Amino acid sequence: MAIEVRIPTILRSYTGGAKVVDGTGDTLADLLTDLDSRHGGLRGRLITDAGTLHRFVNVYVNDEDVRFLGALDAKLSDGDSVTILPAVAGGAFGFAAAAAISSHSISSQRAAAAVAGDAVAAR
Repeated sequence: MAIEVRIPTILRSYTGGAKVVDGTGDTLADLLTDLDSRHGGLRGRLITDAGTLHRFVNVYVNDEDVRFLGALDAKLSDGDSVTILPAVAGGAFGFAAAAAISSHSISSQRAAAAVAGDAVAAR
């Protein structure tokens, strides 16, 4: 059973820089155990000491949030695609700051409008 797992940038140090890795398992928990056997430490970044998914980690099986599929007990099938995404926080200011940093072309007036939540003025 081959399951494609998309790894976010922040966790690629565990996969040798690979963006996508393959794993096996009948459930998400089994898959994470399998991945950890080949990419040591990865499971520990996703699972709490209590054995649940960290609240700041979003995991999707075929674009469905695993929290609605049974979390770690979510059933997997051959050919499934699993995507791991870290949760993003910051609201309007976080998005405006990210846009300013990444593009360097955003004007201070547009950034201020974006921070203020004025989407029309930010265009």
